Amino acid sequence: MRIISGKNKGRKITPPLDLPVRPTTDMAKESLFNILNNLVDFEELSVLDLFAGTGNISFEFASRGCRPVTSIDISHKCIRFISQVADQLHYDFLRAIQADYKQFLKRGNQKWDLIFADPPYDLDEQPMVHNLVFENELLNSGGWLILEHDKQYDFSDYNGFYDHRKYGKVNFSFFNNPSKG
Repeated sequence: MRIISGKNKGRKITPPLDLPVRPTTDMAKESLFNILNNLVDFEELSVLDLFAGTGNISFEFASRGCRPVTSIDISHKCIRFISQVADQLHYDFLRAIQADYKQFLKRGNQKWDLIFADPPYDLDEQPMVHNLVFENELLNSGGWLILEHDKQYDFSDYNGFYDHRKYGKVNFSFFNNPSKG
């Protein structure tokens, strides 16, 4: 995997082969960030990366100037890898936390400008990610939730739905928390 843009543009990162992950493809990641270029200003954007896996998405946000970046995964191996790479890249604003996504989201002690979630495609509770984010009001005003999901899900009737994009087998649904006032 490689970082597409920002401070560490072109940097290759090689995760261990034993991580329990399904990384976002480079093509889908590049398409996602092309869309985000038109939606957000990356500088100082607070980001939560749920189901962070290899940290691929977290590192891309961090390279583009987002601060803070919080990476959540239930796998200790994934969190250890993300922490090691964050140290190597001097991303002292990137926190990697081992946690179950439900418990983390239910705590609701912080709000973010952007939440990216790439749950396992076979997770029967994929819609629960959306519901927990909106029920616990975890997005700042004008904030974004992006779900990467399998084609079987249609989120167009969900609260805050903004857009759906498909890149190969990868689907992204975008949700916006409208600005208030």
